[in-house]
Amino acid sequence: MTVHDKFLALGTHYGKVYLLDIQGNITQKFDVSPVKINQISLDESGEHMGVCSEDGKVQVFGLYSGEEFHETFDCPIKIVAVHPHFLRSSCKQFVTGGKKLLLFERSWMSRWKSSVLHEGEGNIRSVKWRGHLIAWANNMGVKIFDITSKQRITNVPRDDISLRPDMYPCSLCWKDSVTLIIGWGTSVKVCSVKERHASEMRDLPSRYVEIVSQFETEFYISGLAPLCDQLVMLSYLKEVSEKTEREYCARPRLDIIQPLSETCEEISSDALTVRGFQENECRDYHLEYSEGESLFYIVSPRDVVVAKERDQDDHIDWLLEKKKYEEALMAAEISQKNIKRHKILDIGLAYINHLVEKGEYDIAARKCQKILGKNTALWEYEVYKFKEIGQLKAISPYLPRGDPVLKPLIYEMILHEFLESDYEGFATLIREWPGDLYNNSVIVQAVRDHLKKDSQNRTLLQTLAELYTYDKNYGNALEIYLTLRHKDVFQLIHKHNLFSSIKDKIVLLMDFDSEKAVDMLLDNEDKISIKKVVEELEDRPELQHVYLHKLFKRDHHKGQRYHEKQISLYAEYDRPNLLPFLRDSTHCPLEKALEICQQRNFVEETVYLLSRMGNSRSALKMIMEELNDVDKAIEFAKEQDDGELWEDLILYSIDKPPFITGLLNNIGTHVDPILLIHRIKEGMEIPNLRDSLVKILQDYNLQILLREGCKKILVADSLSLLKKMHRTQMKGVLVDEENICESCLSPILPSDAAKPFSVVVFHCRHMFHKECLPVPSMNSPAQFCNICSAKHRGPGSAILEMKK
Repeated sequence: MTVHDKFLALGTHYGKVYLLDIQGNITQKFDVSPVKINQISLDESGEHMGVCSEDGKVQVFGLYSGEEFHETFDCPIKIVAVHPHFLRSSCKQFVTGGKKLLLFERSWMSRWKSSVLHEGEGNIRSVKWRGHLIAWANNMGVKIFDITSKQRITNVPRDDISLRPDMYPCSLCWKDSVTLIIGWGTSVKVCSVKERHASEMRDLPSRYVEIVSQFETEFYISGLAPLCDQLVMLSYLKEVSEKTEREYCARPRLDIIQPLSETCEEISSDALTVRGFQENECRDYHLEYSEGESLFYIVSPRDVVVAKERDQDDHIDWLLEKKKYEEALMAAEISQKNIKRHKILDIGLAYINHLVEKGEYDIAARKCQKILGKNTALWEYEVYKFKEIGQLKAISPYLPRGDPVLKPLIYEMILHEFLESDYEGFATLIREWPGDLYNNSVIVQAVRDHLKKDSQNRTLLQTLAELYTYDKNYGNALEIYLTLRHKDVFQLIHKHNLFSSIKDKIVLLMDFDSEKAVDMLLDNEDKISIKKVVEELEDRPELQHVYLHKLFKRDHHKGQRYHEKQISLYAEYDRPNLLPFLRDSTHCPLEKALEICQQRNFVEETVYLLSRMGNSRSALKMIMEELNDVDKAIEFAKEQDDGELWEDLILYSIDKPPFITGLLNNIGTHVDPILLIHRIKEGMEIPNLRDSLVKILQDYNLQILLREGCKKILVADSLSLLKKMHRTQMKGVLVDEENICESCLSPILPSDAAKPFSVVVFHCRHMFHKECLPVPSMNSPAQFCNICSAKHRGPGSAILEMKK
C-alpha cells in the first residue's frame, strides 16, 4: 500500500489495485495482474502510478490520462518507484528492483531506455526516491544515488548480518530532501546528505553522507516515519510465555521516539490490536504516512489501522472517558481556540451532572457560577434540577444577584425552602440578597404567617424588620428594632431620618442605650427639641438626669431653665457631680440649692453655697464643726483671703492642739505667726510644736531670701534701663522742614533760611518755637514739654535749643 495526501492505493494478493479515499471508500479499481502486487508508487501530484507484481510485470500509467508504460521481466520485481515529479516532461523516470536496480528514462523521441544502477549484492529490498536522490537497500546495506550527477554517493552497511533480510526487511524514509532515516533489525540510523567542499572534490562525488544519530532499540523495526523532530516507529516484538516459556508474537507497537546522538528517548507507546497478530512476522507489517495530513497507516495482512496525531479534542475525549471532568474542562478552557468537536459549556454541564450523581452537591453548585456564567435559562434549569433532588440550599449561595438576574420566582422558591427549615439561613439570604430580586410583599406575608406560630422568634422578627426596611416601611421596622433592642436602631434612624417617628419612643431608646440615645438627641436638637425630650422623660427622672447632665456638659447655658430641676436630680442620682454643677452653673437659684443640700446634709456643697452667698463665717464654722478638718478650713481661709476669717479660725483652734499644729504649719505665709503664738496658753501640750516652729523660721528665712533676691534683680534692671535711657537721650534728633511746632502748628524751620530762629526740642521728641513756650519762672528755670506735662506722662525736659 502507498499513500497520497488525497487518496490511498492498495494492492492485493490477487493482482488488483484499489484507490480509496481517506475514509476508506473505494473510488477506483485496476486489474493489473493475476498474481500478488509487490509494490505501488505514486508521484507527488498523485496523477501517475507505478505498479510491480510477482510475475515480473511493471506498469507505469497516468490515472487521469492515457499515458502508459508496460514491461515484463523474467523474474519477480519487488520494487518500483516513480520520480516524485513524474508529471514534468523532464522527469519521466522510474526505477525497478529485483536482482538489480534499473533506471528507466524516456528519451526525447518518447522511447524508454533502461540503465543498471546497481547489481550483484542480492535482491533489492526497498527504494525511496526524494528529489534528486534515490535510496535503496539490498542484502548488504543501503546506497544513495544522485540522479543529477549520476553518481552513487554512499554505502551504509547493515549492522546485524545474522538477520535474514527477507524476514527482517529494511525500512527507509526521507525526513526531508537531505535527511534519510534507516531502520533495519533493531538498529536506527539518521543520515544527512551534505555538499562536499570544492577543495575536497578531486575524484569524489560532490555530496557525501554523515550519520548524525545512531542507536539500538529493544524491538525489531517494521516501519519508520518522521514526525517533526521525532520518529514514529512500527515495532515488532516477541515475548516469552510465563506458562510455557515459549516465544510468541506480541501485538505490534506504534512508538514515538526522540532520537539523540547515540541513544533515544521514548515519548509514547501504543500496542495495536490487529487480527492474526499471533501468526505475523516482522515482514508482514508496513508503515505508510501522509505528510500533509499527519496520518499514519499500519498495514498488516488482514487490517489497515489509521493512526493520527492526537489533538486536544482526543485528549478531552480520553479525560471524559476516564470521568476526569475537571481536567477536561481545564484543558478545553486552555485550548478553546483549537478544539473543534467539544464545547466548554457541554463539558461543564457534564461535570455538574457528574458531581450531582456523586452526591457532591456543594461543589456542583459552586461550579455553576463558572460554567453557567450569564446564561439565565441554564441557571433556572439547574435550580429546578437541584429542587427535584432536594438540594436548593446547596445552590442558594451561588445564585447570580446582579448580572444576570433570574426570575423572582426562583429566589422566592429558595427563600420559602429556608423559611420552612432554617430560620438562620433565611435571615442570612435576606441580608445578602438585594431586595429587588424577589417580591418583597410575598416574603413579608410568609414571615408573618410563621410569626403567628412563634411570635417571639428573634430571628424572624429581625428579618421582618429588614424586609420592612427594604419596603421603606421604616415605622414598623423601627418598632421591631426597639422591641428587640437591636444595635442597628440608631443607624436606621440616622440613615432614613426617622426623628419624627421616635418622638414618642424616647424612653424606649434611652432604656436600650442611654449613651447613644442622648448623643443622637443632642446632635439633632433641631429635629427633637430639648423641651420635648424633657417632657417625654418626666416620668423617668433617672433618664432625665442623664440627658440634662450631658446637655450641661456640652453647653452650660442651653438648658438653663432646667438648672433648678437639675439640683434635685444631681442630689438624687449623681451626688459626685453636684458640686461641679454648682460651681459651673450661673443660673441655678442658690437659696433652693442650699435648702436641698442642707436637707440632705451635703456638707461640702453647703459650704460652697454659703461661701458663694457671702456667708463665709458660717461656711468656715461648718467646716470646723461638721467636717472637723483643719486643712480644709485653712484652704478655705486662703481662698477667701479675709483677715476676719483667719481670726475666727485662730479663735476656734486655740483650745485644740491638733488644730494649732495645722495652723502653725500653714499660716506663715498669710498671717503673722506671732498672733497665734501669743494666744497659746502656757503649759498646753502641742504635738510637733518644735517642728512647726522650725518650719515657721524656715519659711521666714525663705521670705527674706526671696525679698533680697527680688531687690537685687530690681536694682540691676533699673540700672540697665537707666543706662539705656541715657544712651538714647545722648543721641541727636533730626529736625527738618517736615516737623511742626506743637504749639502754633507751623513748620518748625522758617522758609527763609537767612531769617534768625530759635527752636526747643524735648526728650519726648516734641518740638516748639522758643517764643511759643511760656517763659520759665525764676523758681523753676527748667523747661518742660507742655503736651507730656498735660497728659501726666512725666516731665520732659528740653534737651536741645537751636538758634540762628
